[in-house]
Amino acid sequence: MRFFLLPLLLVPLIAACGEQGPVASIPRAPARSSQVPVAPRRQPVPAPVVHSAPGLEGVIGARAGDLARLFGPPRLDVQEGDVRKLQFVGPACVLDVYLYPQAGGGEAHATYVDARRSTDAKDVDRAACVAALRRK
Repeated sequence: MRFFLLPLLLVPLIAACGEQGPVASIPRAPARSSQVPVAPRRQPVPAPVVHSAPGLEGVIGARAGDLARLFGPPRLDVQEGDVRKLQFVGPACVLDVYLYPQAGGGEAHATYVDARRSTDAKDVDRAACVAALRRK
């Protein structure tokens, strides 16, 4: 009978070995760094790539005010990061003009234009669109 009771007495001891009671933890103070936090460096604005073509004179290199005098008020004026997009619309076409800041800073200038038909958004000649939208 002793052999029968011995395993029964060992069961609670074995079960107690598997259980772990709650562990008290002590919060640690954050490690102090001897380094001074450094602000991220702002990358200098790269010089914009200017996409010029015959017929775009007066548009490429122009400021927003110059473009408004040339085409009238823009339908859209969108600022995204460093770039500004002005959109001019007429019966024949839609002209998107992209203005980027210059390398030395200052006011943004037009560096790229995109043109499409008003009816189906297919690409059209940029210079022809500029000519069609110019105020007389």
